Amino acid sequence: MAKSINGKVVYQDLGMGMWGIVDDSGTQWQPINFPEQLKYKGARVAVMIQELDMATTAMWGQPVRVLSFRTLMP
Repeated sequence: MAKSINGKVVYQDLGMGMWGIVDDSGTQWQPINFPEQLKYKGARVAVMIQELDMATTAMWGQPVRVLSFRTLMP
């Protein structure tokens, strides 16, 4: 099931490093297919995601697949 979130792009210096999104309610999301266009620390984004039932080695956030996205003005 798809879900829409608004949040901020973050970079986590865990292991080899990883990109994620912290939504406006503080929930951490770990996109497994993070678009290159969004890889800017602090960028505000609106993202349509699909939650995935899987574990990752990063052990940070809920794994999701990005279905669509757009950047938001600050």
